[in-house]
Amino acid sequence: MDPPEEPTRCPARRTCPVFLAMSSGIVHYAPSGLGPVLERNLGEEPWGTDSPPQPDQGLLPPLSAVPVPWKSVGPCKGRRESPGALVGTSAGEEAQGEEGPAAAQLHVSRLRSSSTEMREKGSEFLKEELHKAQEELKLKDKECERLSRVREQLEQELEELTASLFEEAHKMVREANMKQAASEKQLKEARGKVDTTLFAEFQAWRESPTLDKTCPFLERVYREDVGPCLDFTMQELSVLVRAAVEDNTLTIEPVASQTLPIVKVAEVECRSANTCALSGLARVCRHRIRLGDSESHYYISPSSRARITAVCNFFTYIRYIQQGLVRQDAEPMFWEVTRLRKEMSLAKLGFFPQEA
Repeated sequence: MDPPEEPTRCPARRTCPVFLAMSSGIVHYAPSGLGPVLERNLGEEPWGTDSPPQPDQGLLPPLSAVPVPWKSVGPCKGRRESPGALVGTSAGEEAQGEEGPAAAQLHVSRLRSSSTEMREKGSEFLKEELHKAQEELKLKDKECERLSRVREQLEQELEELTASLFEEAHKMVREANMKQAASEKQLKEARGKVDTTLFAEFQAWRESPTLDKTCPFLERVYREDVGPCLDFTMQELSVLVRAAVEDNTLTIEPVASQTLPIVKVAEVECRSANTCALSGLARVCRHRIRLGDSESHYYISPSSRARITAVCNFFTYIRYIQQGLVRQDAEPMFWEVTRLRKEMSLAKLGFFPQEA
């Protein structure tokens, strides 16, 4: 008899009762030394596991009577497992097969529930955002309406202001035209009354303006207006004042409250602001004059101040003409010179403004 060997595969696994029993989860043990004989006998006639073979049929004695060693027949793949593990695995597979559909159904139900919840939350969030957007649109609509009303109000006020300005401008233009017409009328009337000799002298001086007193125009003004206007009682001081006016070095300023030095003019002491240094009369002197760079001051009365001021205004105007600062025709210049000569004549006669 050949030595026993451990089987790795069952040659007759499809018809072998041992394989069939292992497939059903029951572990069988087979002797390792009866492989060929067992295959021959199993190939001739099947037999049952619950009754031993009969001796008269030429079969081998029962396996229990043959003292051979036994080994566990493992799975066909060579992996050994205990009977308990096989039974547990089979039972777990059956339980898993039974619980699989229920678990899958529960999982699907949970997914559906979660999806529904997320859909509801998303819907609520979108509704809230839509509500906020609608509220913002309402506020913007109100703001647009307010700005539209403000714009309409501003446009209306601008139109009213424009109309008012145009009306005022037309009124001013109309008044200016009326004044111009009146001035032209007066000028025409005055041209007929102008002394041709005086105008001819002024026009000749205007062509070559000078401050020389020997020219006919200024010689007449000195003789008729400037000389009499600056002819004061105190002759010595009068000459000094006239020279300062011609040189444009005379200064007139309001009386200050400080004490001033005593000035003697022709043995007349001017000790206070109550005596005029030019006329020698007791008058309230609100102004004083200073000649050139001298530190001496002379109190003057309002009448003396008006006479000096009138002469200074005349010389200022003819200096402007000489410097080319007056850009007018000859006739308007002549009428302005005539007006200044009139002021000198009135001041010489004692007429002066009260604020002087």
